[in-house]
Amino acid sequence: MNGGLIVQTIDSKLLEESELKVVTDRVPTEKEMEDMIFAWKVAKFVKSNGIALAKDKQSIGIGPGQVNRVWATIQSIEHAAELISEDATKGAVLASDAFFPFDDCVEAAHSAGITAIIQPGGSIRDEDSIKKCNEYGIAMVFTNMRHFKH
Repeated sequence: MNGGLIVQTIDSKLLEESELKVVTDRVPTEKEMEDMIFAWKVAKFVKSNGIALAKDKQSIGIGPGQVNRVWATIQSIEHAAELISEDATKGAVLASDAFFPFDDCVEAAHSAGITAIIQPGGSIRDEDSIKKCNEYGIAMVFTNMRHFKH
């Protein structure tokens, strides 16, 4: 038989700031936190392995709907470099609509000069990403909320 359907609940929440949890040694600055909250709002609407980059409360790169999160991360970094400037991502923050299953997104973020990451958390490999952030001095915040859609 062909066909099928997927049933999902409506994603009506945006962010419970009281639920945010800093999971790295480095705590984000106030500016980074403001930019991460802004990027999180953008990532909610990117969908399905969505990545949003922000700096100064502006969206500077989006990586939507890729097969995996690292491709979306790389795409968002490349878009920022092409559309704004090569160093547009230096000091920017990254938001992911779903958890990082590997630390490859942290590697890509570090290479681009991204200083803080906000993501749901919840991967069995969260500790790998946290360790990589600590190694690079990147702040990471967990939201405990996914926006990922199929």
